[in-house]
Amino acid sequence: MQTISAGYRSLSFLFTLNLDRMLFGAAIIAALWLGSLMGSF
Repeated sequence: MQTISAGYRSLSFLFTLNLDRMLFGAAIIAALWLGSLMGSF
């Protein structure tokens, strides 16, 4: 039971890390897109 609990915790930690990276990438893409929109006007 302890092994399952530890595995779940590490999986949850990895998911949190990946979610953070995806949000960071989405923020960069959104900023570039907004910048190109502003630059085209």
